[in-house]
Parts: sequence; structure tokens; C-alpha cells
Amino acid sequence: MYSMQKIADIVKGKLILQATSNANINRLLIDSRNIISPAFSLFFALQSNRNDGHKYLEDVQAKGVQNFIVSKKPANINKFKNSNFILVDNTLNALQTLCAFHRKKFQLPVIGITGSNGKTIIKEWLYQLMSLDKNIVRSPKSFNSQIGVPLSVWQIEPEHELALFEAGISLTGEMEKLQKIIRPTLGVFTNIGQAHDENFIDHNQKIKEKLKLFKDVKYLVYCNDHKEIEHEIKKNSLLKKTQFFSWSKKQSADLKIIKISTSQQGSKIQGVFKKKSIDIFIPFTDEASIENAIHCWAVLLLLGYENNIISSRMKKLAPVAMRLELKEGINNCSIINDSYNSDINSLSIALDFLTQQKQHKKKTVILSDILQSGKDENELYENVAQMLADKRIDRIIGIGKSISKHKNKFIQEKNFYSSTDDFLKNYSSLIFADETILLKGARIFCFENISYLLQQKLHETVLEINLNALTANLNYYRSLLNPGTKIMAMVKAFSYGSGSFEIANILQYHHVDYLAVAFADEGVELRKAGINLPIIVMNPEQESIELFLKYQLEPEIYNFRTLELFSKKADDKKIKILIHLKIDTGMHRLGFEEDDIKNLIDILKKNKYLKIQSIFSHLASSDDPSQDNFTKYQITLFKKISTKIKTEFNENILLHIANSSAISRFPDAHFDMVRLGIGLYGVSNSNEEQIRLQNVSTLKTSISQIKKIKKGDTIGYNRKGVAIKDTTIAIIPIGYADGLSRILSNGKGKVMINGKTAPIIGNICMDMCMIDISKINAFEGDEVIIFGSDYPINHIAKQSQTIPYEILTGISRRVKRIYFQE
Repeated sequence: MYSMQKIADIVKGKLILQATSNANINRLLIDSRNIISPAFSLFFALQSNRNDGHKYLEDVQAKGVQNFIVSKKPANINKFKNSNFILVDNTLNALQTLCAFHRKKFQLPVIGITGSNGKTIIKEWLYQLMSLDKNIVRSPKSFNSQIGVPLSVWQIEPEHELALFEAGISLTGEMEKLQKIIRPTLGVFTNIGQAHDENFIDHNQKIKEKLKLFKDVKYLVYCNDHKEIEHEIKKNSLLKKTQFFSWSKKQSADLKIIKISTSQQGSKIQGVFKKKSIDIFIPFTDEASIENAIHCWAVLLLLGYENNIISSRMKKLAPVAMRLELKEGINNCSIINDSYNSDINSLSIALDFLTQQKQHKKKTVILSDILQSGKDENELYENVAQMLADKRIDRIIGIGKSISKHKNKFIQEKNFYSSTDDFLKNYSSLIFADETILLKGARIFCFENISYLLQQKLHETVLEINLNALTANLNYYRSLLNPGTKIMAMVKAFSYGSGSFEIANILQYHHVDYLAVAFADEGVELRKAGINLPIIVMNPEQESIELFLKYQLEPEIYNFRTLELFSKKADDKKIKILIHLKIDTGMHRLGFEEDDIKNLIDILKKNKYLKIQSIFSHLASSDDPSQDNFTKYQITLFKKISTKIKTEFNENILLHIANSSAISRFPDAHFDMVRLGIGLYGVSNSNEEQIRLQNVSTLKTSISQIKKIKKGDTIGYNRKGVAIKDTTIAIIPIGYADGLSRILSNGKGKVMINGKTAPIIGNICMDMCMIDISKINAFEGDEVIIFGSDYPINHIAKQSQTIPYEILTGISRRVKRIYFQE
């Protein structure tokens, strides 16, 4: 623990001591929503172009935190009489300085990992391979940023014998800071790719920047088949004292890969090390996993492991689930699956994700023994019990002999079992219904068996929704706005196919100001799921007026008939209704026109129960530069009409007209609020903007069967698919009932398998289709991407002669949605 005085000295800040005692700190906090053990937490008010932690000081204090690092003294500091502040010039620098100081206290070996891809997998696999021998501390999940790295290093404690930290950068100058925090003794450079290319002159500059992590390492592991990396390493003056350990498939190296053989079961990798033939087998066949495994192999050989030990452990490598998955469960439950490990830090992250979910009041945690924590068992489970109490968990189901010994520490409804098998045998005696369930188990407890039992059985075709990407896109658009400009997020049409309350939950968590749905029943569904944000309904119907009152929904008013209906209801009930006036400025779809405004004002003045919450309009072509003059005309007309209305009412009325495209292209049209739609889901018509957005949705399936078709044979309905030569086809369980348009039949559409595209052959069926994999090495069960990060939705939209909106909203409800957060 560190005292506030000690921390102030380390970060060279001014201590403003207002509490009765100078508290000791063992937790660092950067998010006002993720608080555990507030009495021992120090909140850093981080600032960026997208947010400012100083806005949340009162919220943090209300949750029991009394210690803060700020870069500006609160104007209302008298409200913080029981709090301590350290005033610094830059709060991020202070966070990094504190954690760099903490790192210097320890002499343990540290493996630092960087590169464009594979960092997290290599880190986790090294942990799997070496945790039997050493007490290891490692980055949680993919904590590799300017913020994630210091938070990772802060975890080091005296009992740790080895550290595994990953480092990622997006700008020049960042790696020097991370090097001072990590101070690795051994380095791994994975590869170089296109990530963050836009911020570097070329790959050579990016490699030079990444190599700064290894300034003082004794050893550096890398693949010398990456010529750019090899070139920069050999001439880098920072690495003059570094010893290199290389591996290669093509040329001489410390570890020379001779042959790689793949089968349905996995890959055998043969190599030569110190003139001896050695080999390993891994239960993976994809190229990325093979490369990542060879990096791990090289590290273990360098560290002196015997190959027979390495080989036996490599066979048992488990997939790394770098994400928390939210799935639909039995009996109206939601299942959060995070069952690839169970350490105290990842438990904290998982509990934060659990508390974001508002669809069920009851929250259950199924938790295994926490292995290799290095902590005294009694202290460990006291901490776990406190974490669950702080997060107001309703039920704990503990699995394992260790956690069961400490069941008296838990205050919730509780059940404990000695093993997963014991739990499964007694499962029928437990009731799971209308709750959110977190599965958090160490790999050896095989929690996948529990997940299979609790989740709704999935159609093999799923739509994965990346909540991190959704948040990143939200923050990108937020960074384009002036402070105070509100955001209305469009969640109509099942959130563009992405889900309803699941998307609304994350948007509410990240403080959007408004949600917009198409019909009242969508709003009702969100209210029942615990969403309390203001909700505007774009298509209010006469039959649903009572729902607006009962669930506090706000109607869009676009004509006099609808205005009269709500005016009469408000007057009869003597209840205030917030309304949003739609103005037609040239789209000519819905809305009041300029000639209607005088009459509109007269009617509104007569009803004291209708309150104008906003005035808005809809841009017809904000994404089309050739129509910019018309867009400017619309904006000008909107200003004129909205001003005419606002001057007649002594109310704070919001104005909004900008959709996703207009947010970036017409900043003068932001007004009081913007409406964020398709851009939130990672799609833009602008190539320049598209590279700044992250893919949110991935539609995927798997190969059900592979067949050999002879030349001249036909495939599918109506015999439209003809094999012009001997052909290998794969049958995949997705068809037009899932949203795969029949127009993609007979070679018009393509899908991706193992990084290669495969054309659809024959007519698409209702529930499946056939693809030509003659040129692809694939097996039954292999993953098939319909669209995603590596095969953008724009491709399939173009092949379907439509737009991404239609593709997303056309995905059938029977396709299960899986939500994940890394």
C-alpha cells in the first residue's frame, strides 16, 4: 500500500489533505462506474478529447471514494470535505509515473510483448505453459494501452516470480513511456501489420517505434521471415547489447521450422534447434495460431525448457477467450461466459460487465477456485466475498474445494460444490430463471459444460456483436462534438439488427442522452429491461398512446392528426407529455412544412400539457458530396423554421438535424443534439471515415459437411449449380431464412474461410447453402465468415445490390446474437 503523501511525492503533485486520516491506497481507479473497495481506491480524473474524468468526481465520491488525483482543483471543493486531492499537471502522466515507480521496486523477470497481432494470445499461452512452474502476473485481457499498461504493472506483488505484459501503440512517442513502466528483461516481437498505419509514415517507422520497448532487454525473440522487422532489428542502435533468438520457416535461424502438417485434430510443427530435430503438436490449424505457438515455443526453448516438457504442454493449449460473451439463456436468463480463467483481476472486470446488465434484477455468479493467485487463501476469499458484496450480487455458486472451505465468508444466497461434476449432478435442484448469470471458472473446471447446460441451444449461425467496437465508434463521434452537444442513439429496427436491450444497456452505461426507436413496443421492451434513458418513438400509433403514458415514452409529432390525438390525451389525463416536432425541410417523407408552422404554434399554445422537448428534421443526402448544396439548404431552412417556433415558447427546446454522416461532414449542423445511427454500428459511406470506425457485427457460421463433386454434376435446387470440373464443396447452415439474400446464389456472393474467399455455388436454400472450397484447405466444423472485420459488410451489400442497412436489419431473429466485450 502507498500513503497519499507518498504518492504525491512520487508524482510530484500538490497534496490537498481534507480527510481526517491519510488513507493507504492499493487500488487505482479510472472509471466512476467500476468501483470495488472504495476506501482503498485512488481515482485518476483522466482527460481526453472524448471525455473528462473531472466531470465524475461527485459521482465517485458518492460511491465512497475519498482520494483523487486531478489536474484542476474542483470549483466546489467544499463539497469534498472528507476527501484528499493530489493536484498534478497531467493525470495520465501521474498514473504512468506512479506505476513506473511501483515496477522499479521489483527485480523479477518480465517478458514484454509487442507487434501488430497475436500479443494477447502469446501472453495467455505463455501463462498456460509456464504457470505450473512460476507464480505469474500478467496483463488482464488485452490491457496494452497507455492506460492499460500501468494498470497491469500495478498488479505486481512480492510473491510474483514472472511478469507477462503486452504493449500496443497507435502514435509515435508512446512506446518510450510504456518501456519505462514495463522495463522488460525479455522481449517478443510478434509481427507487423496494418493496425494504426494511418498514424505512421510507413511500416519501418512503426517497427522502430515498437522496438523502443526492448531498449534494455537481454533477449529478443522474433521471426526473421518478417523482412522489415529483421532489417530494423539488425540496424537498431538501442539493441546493441541485446541477444537475439530468431525462428524461421524459410532461412537459417535459432529455431528452424522444417515442416507443418495439419489435420482435423490440429497441427504438427517440426523444427531444428541446436542441430537436433524436435517437434510439437498444437490443437489448432489456422496460420495465426501456428505462428503464435512457434513464438511461445521459441521463448520456452530460450528459457531452457526441455522440449519433451514443452511438447506435452503444447498439446493441452486451450483457446483464449479474450472476451466476455453475453448469450441468451434458459428460462429468460442472460449468460455471461468468461470461463477461460479465474484470477482476481479478471473477476473484477467480469463483475463490472455483469453490473452493466439491467435486463434482470437478480444477478448470480458461478465461480470456481481461484488458482495460483499467490495470496493467502483466507485473504483471497475475503477479497472475493467483499467484491461480490460491493457489486450487490444476489447469489454465489462456488465450485471447488478451496472456495467451498470459505463459504461462510459469503453473505449472499449460496450453494457450494466440490467439483463441476458435483454441480452438474445436483443441477436439477437449483432454479435458474429471470436472472443474469456470470460463469467465471479456471480452465480445469470445464465450465463449458455448465455454459452448454444454461444457454439456449444455438443455431450454428450466429451474429457476434463487439461491444468494445460499438463503444469506440460512439467515442469517435463524441470526439467530433463540442462540449455539451447531446447524442441521440438510434436503436430502432432491433438496433440495426444488433439487438435491443443489450445495445441499449451499453449505450446507457456510456451516458448517451437519448435513445430512438421506431414503434412504442420497442420502447416498452427497453423500459422492461431496465433502461431509464429518455426514449423517443419515431412512429407513434393511435393504439399505443396509453403505452406512452405508462412507460414515459416521448412521441415524434409530424402531422396535425397525431398532434390532436396526443393533445386530447394529455388534456384528458392532465398529464404532461414531452413531444418532438418533426419538420419537413425537403426530404418529403414525414413532418410539418413551413406553411404549417403558424397553425402548429397556435395549437401548441392552447394545450399547457404538451411540452416541446425538441425540434428536428431529417437530411436527405448528407453522405453525398454532390448534394451538399441541397443539404445546406435544408440546414438553413431548419434554422429558420425552428427559430420561428422557439421564439414563441419560453422553454429550453433542443434542436437536432445531423445524422451519422452529417456529424463529420457538417459540424455547423450539430446544434444541441445529433442523431447517431449506422455510424455507431461501424458503417460509413466515406472511405476516410470508415477507417476510423471499428467493425461491430460479424455474421458467422461453420461447415456442416464437405463433399467431392464430379465434373458435370449439379448442385442445389433447380440444378443451377454445375461443376465445370471436379469440385470440393462445403455445406454451411445459413440460408435466406437467416437473411442471406437469394440474389447471392450461383457465384454472385462469396464468403470467407481461413482467410480466403469461397464463392456460393448453386441456389441458396432456406436454411443452408453450398460453397466452392476447391482451393481452400478446410475441414468440417471450420468457421465461415459471411461478413466481419476481415470481410466487410460493404462487400456483401455490393454483391446483393443493396446497402449495409438492409443487410444488417434483414438478419433473422432466429440467428442468435452473441455480445462480447474484450
